[in-house]
Amino acid sequence: MMQKINAEVVSQEKIGTDIYSMWIKAEEMVSCARPGQFVSLYCRDGAKLLPRPISICEIAKEQGALRIVYRVAGKGTEEFSAYKAGENVSVMGPLGNGFPLKEGRAILIGGGIGIPPMLELARQLTGQKQIVLGYRDSHMFLKEEFEAYGSVHVATEDGSAGTKGNVLDAIRTEGLQADVIYACGPTPMLKAIQAYAAESGTEAWISLEERMACGVGACLACVCKSKEKDEHTNVNNKRICKDGPVFRAEEVTL
Repeated sequence: MMQKINAEVVSQEKIGTDIYSMWIKAEEMVSCARPGQFVSLYCRDGAKLLPRPISICEIAKEQGALRIVYRVAGKGTEEFSAYKAGENVSVMGPLGNGFPLKEGRAILIGGGIGIPPMLELARQLTGQKQIVLGYRDSHMFLKEEFEAYGSVHVATEDGSAGTKGNVLDAIRTEGLQADVIYACGPTPMLKAIQAYAAESGTEAWISLEERMACGVGACLACVCKSKEKDEHTNVNNKRICKDGPVFRAEEVTL
């Protein structure tokens, strides 16, 4: 159930270049939150009307807390990065549709700031997990935490760690195969994975990154092209915030 609450910041730390990890007390949300969903954070500055959507990185049900890992990319996220433990933040969520938990061998792929939402998925999946993480360089945030849940393979753009190139280069270099692929990251990466999954006949689920306004499907600002007509608009569009952000790979056109 989607809720808007005034949540307490449990902790916050900087874990990479402009990358922050924040735990928030959100007992009302953790019972129904799923891997792949997101929350919307509201700024204290009333001039910034629109919330900032941030993926859920971890769900700690016993502690009643959610973890978000985000990159400072503008004034809103810059404000969030200054929050301290004990302060409050206005949060709405959980929002969107998460990843389905499939049986069998899985490849989990995260690129850039698309890496954080894959951590809770890695924790909840029960089958064999091969995790492929794409970074710009050797500053590899969250990598060690993924190692607790499966074999981790890294690709870096500059070749300073792992395979030089992108996540698909790492998959091919390591000879990885699976029954299902899960991925989150920038659109060019997802488009390549979409093509790879179709070529190899592998089931794939992708989480799209997009600028959002309302976050609940009302404003139609974050649409993507789909093969089927959307019931809400009767055109070939899907609302990423409401119908997604997770889609079956062949369901959308990137």
